[in-house]
Amino acid sequence: MPAEPDAAGARHVLVLGGTTEARELAEALAGDPGCRVTTSLAGRVAAPVLPPGGTRIGGFGGVGGLADWITGHGVTHVVDATHPFAEQMSFHAAGAQVRTGVPLLALRRPGWTAGPGDAWTFADSLAGAAALLPALGSRAFLTTGRMGLHAFAHLTDTWFLVRSVDAPSPPVPPRLEVLLDRGPFGLEGERELLARHRIDVLVTKDSGGRATAPKLIAAREAGIPVLVVRRPPAPEGVAQAASVDAALRWLDHPRPGRT
Repeated sequence: MPAEPDAAGARHVLVLGGTTEARELAEALAGDPGCRVTTSLAGRVAAPVLPPGGTRIGGFGGVGGLADWITGHGVTHVVDATHPFAEQMSFHAAGAQVRTGVPLLALRRPGWTAGPGDAWTFADSLAGAAALLPALGSRAFLTTGRMGLHAFAHLTDTWFLVRSVDAPSPPVPPRLEVLLDRGPFGLEGERELLARHRIDVLVTKDSGGRATAPKLIAAREAGIPVLVVRRPPAPEGVAQAASVDAALRWLDHPRPGRT
């Protein structure tokens, strides 16, 4: 059965976070005495930027652990605002909805769309991207995240520039330069980075969103091909929202200052 509001009548929204949208949603909900918000972070970043409201860091222990946390903490609504490639967490959230009956919303930013002048090649996985990469270039800007570098570790002839918040752990490609940085990234900076490192191919996941889109524009301007990893499948039958405003409407909670 769905959890009931606590004794004070406040709803408790659990936001499965790690994205810009998750933080924006927490900011919109925080400070409302009628709505308590807790953001859950996976803990993969050593020093995450914490959103307002309550936070918890680390896994739940699968579907059962998440369902127990939801019921044990009086959660009345769950918003899955994880990264589009956090496939396991999304399926755990869907499973927990079945067990608890607590309403679940998947907040997913739209994916990117190629436009005029773009030279995009698609792969269904990181391993698939690694197989296609040598034919596209020899100096790659790899922006698929530090957790997946093992898929490219066998490519000894390709030079890689990797940008991540924390340093990657092995196995990693042998010819590798790591740039520790946190987005969002501006267009001028992306242009300069591609030119300075003589990048001839960009590798990215179809994450969508504005924060990391300038690299795609810079690649288009420079005539650099882009290797795009498609999104993994998402659970079926889950309510969807493509924006924070849509998620707030689902929660029947207008943004502060709006009516």
